[in-house]
Amino acid sequence: MRHESSVVEDRGQYQSAVTPWEEEPWRDAALGWVEGELAARGLRMTGDLRVRLRPWSVLVRVSVQGRDAVWFKANPPASAFEGPLTAALARWVPEHVLEPIAVDAARGWSLLPDGGELFRSVLEREPVEPSTWEAFLGQYADMQHALTPYTQEIEQLGVPGARTTALPDVFDRLVEENSTLRPDDRRRLDDLRPRLVDWCAELAALGIEDTLDHSDLHDGQLFHPQPGRFTFFDWGDAAVSHPFCSLLVPARTACERYGHDVLPRLRDAYLEPWKGTGRTTADLRRAVSLAWRLGALGRACSWGRLFPAASDAADALGAAESVRWLLELSNDPPV
Repeated sequence: MRHESSVVEDRGQYQSAVTPWEEEPWRDAALGWVEGELAARGLRMTGDLRVRLRPWSVLVRVSVQGRDAVWFKANPPASAFEGPLTAALARWVPEHVLEPIAVDAARGWSLLPDGGELFRSVLEREPVEPSTWEAFLGQYADMQHALTPYTQEIEQLGVPGARTTALPDVFDRLVEENSTLRPDDRRRLDDLRPRLVDWCAELAALGIEDTLDHSDLHDGQLFHPQPGRFTFFDWGDAAVSHPFCSLLVPARTACERYGHDVLPRLRDAYLEPWKGTGRTTADLRRAVSLAWRLGALGRACSWGRLFPAASDAADALGAAESVRWLLELSNDPPV
């Protein structure tokens, strides 16, 4: 059946990137796996395949006869944990995530149902008030809080550990392994390190437990199929770290749309589930300020993990992005 389907490819800005999709045996194996998993559930592939190819993943929209499309995703080894993590999240916090149809952990493959409309698509279609951002940040924080007891199990799935007390070591590794750092930037980061150690110690002393950090929670990483409902997905950048590091990306995205005046509202909405833990509002807000700065390490880690060497254009981009995020550490948080 799959040979009768037409294929539409989207390579974005990565026209020359090499992915497994170019290898016919791999492609046949992947589509055969999808076909088999659907058949086991009484479903059949039909229609076009829409393929999104990026250096960090292969994503295929598969039409299915008589129901919504499904999505096949292939992760590289550095983020092969995404499928097992998504399956585990569906057991632990099912109201917040997609439940995979099937996962092949050894090959880094997942088959997922359609999650509905992206929040980004809603933003493009109609005016959206900041209160909607407050709602999804509050829901996301609820999920993080609920996942706190599972941090060891999350790490056992292969999700990288970047715990608050270990962030200076993470920083050292990122600086040491990045071959594109200019000498002046390296000196700047070396000078910054003692302050980073102090920030991490202060944040850890506030006693907020590490949990799952999405690390890239922008408006294209959650579904908003209906008012008041949000579904979080795309966990390939995730880490176990300080929860408040997650606020950096969505808050910056919201500021680009509404201006910086929206930040206190978003911060307080995000902090609501963390109140009542014996910490003052001032303590929680201080933790946000510290974690906002340290969240840049999570972004640098993600780029460095997925592009471990500057051997081609994509890897060079990854190394450059990692440097850019490392240098963000010196910027004062706006909250």
